[in-house]
Amino acid sequence: MLEFTRISQNCEGRSRRTFLQVGGLSLFGLSLPKILAAEQATNRKARSTPVQNCILLWTDGGLANMDTLDLKPDAPIEYRGEFRGIESSLPGAPVCEHLPLMARQMHRVCQLRTIEHSGSQHAEASHFMLTGYPQIPDVNAAPVGSTVYPSIGSVVARELSWRHAMPPYVQISGGGIQYSGAGYLGSAWNPLLVRSDPNAADFAVEDVSIPAAIGPQRMDRRRRMLDRLDAWQREADRSSGGVFDRAQFYQQAYDLITSPGAKKAFQIEDESAAVRESYGRNREGQATLLARRLVEAGVRFVTVQFSGYDTHDNNFGRLKNQLLPTLDRAWSALLNDLGDRGLLENTLVVCASEFGRTPKVNGAAGRDHYPLCNVISFSGAGVKTGSITGQTDARCERVVGRSNTTLDYAATMFRLLGIDDTQEYTSDDGRPIQINNGGVAIEEMLTV
Repeated sequence: MLEFTRISQNCEGRSRRTFLQVGGLSLFGLSLPKILAAEQATNRKARSTPVQNCILLWTDGGLANMDTLDLKPDAPIEYRGEFRGIESSLPGAPVCEHLPLMARQMHRVCQLRTIEHSGSQHAEASHFMLTGYPQIPDVNAAPVGSTVYPSIGSVVARELSWRHAMPPYVQISGGGIQYSGAGYLGSAWNPLLVRSDPNAADFAVEDVSIPAAIGPQRMDRRRRMLDRLDAWQREADRSSGGVFDRAQFYQQAYDLITSPGAKKAFQIEDESAAVRESYGRNREGQATLLARRLVEAGVRFVTVQFSGYDTHDNNFGRLKNQLLPTLDRAWSALLNDLGDRGLLENTLVVCASEFGRTPKVNGAAGRDHYPLCNVISFSGAGVKTGSITGQTDARCERVVGRSNTTLDYAATMFRLLGIDDTQEYTSDDGRPIQINNGGVAIEEMLTV
């Protein structure tokens, strides 16, 4: 079954639209081939750096930086909260006591503490952090104005394209992440959305299997019919001067759904019980393991959604009992696994949120939205690991010294992924728009 959107709600009661799901032979319904067709339309520049991969661990709702990686033990109790710090593998950089596994991995992490923006609501803040563009909201239009910019993942998909018959951009998400799609680039560059739970015993992805209701013989008949239509279209194009040719795009769609390699990449049950346990036997842990399998198979950019971080109330109980243990296990296992497999040398791992949480605890023992201080963690290719870039003040209220915009954050991501962000795209109303308009990569955290 083909699904284009699904609506869920955040604390603001605002709709959150999800993106493309190419279920059940929808490739013969012009959705997946549309994704493929856009590949040919892209005139890519020669790349001077090796192709790299990215896994984004998105802590949806806003991770409380003061309660995780940017502890303030000398601040008043109403600021520092309930948690104590423990030593980490990075001297002088304690982490929360509820991140014991990641404490051993901090030598593999670069903490970026200089990003601030003005987006205090989920919609605008997600747009800022996932696209880089700090667009001022227009109350009379969409939540972030008339133009929705493409997410970093969608730009990666367009620039780097398919590899080994695998789609370039996959999002593993139960409810979808707002503004993680292609914006004005069009649905062709939206992520392939995996909604099902990788921890479920019956986990399967429709897009890489032939539904029983269709069967291989019926699908082959549809394929032959499309081949005949394509032959007729080519003849018509030849006489009219047209250049449109669907055949190769349907071929790639057919290859995906029949590819043993693609099917195998999603067969998470092939992993040993020990490996699966190391990531955590829950949706987020197994989604993170699946992300490793996907980049290993050829996917360029994978986003894994960790939900529940909008902790306006019971912040400490929710972090302690559920959120942080789940993140700690999955994140640390991913870094270990990538390192053991030699994949951390060409894979970027980022843990980020749309914003941080308020420095001062509210009356409901929670923390509210706070875009002025945030911690973004980078590991892997091109990053000065075992370091901290920037600092915040004694109460984690503001960045001390020079701060950076979300455009700088995006420019850093594009530099690491080897993408020329000075290129121009064309918006849906015909305007030329630079991939990154004025952002500068944050050199202090880079080795490339």
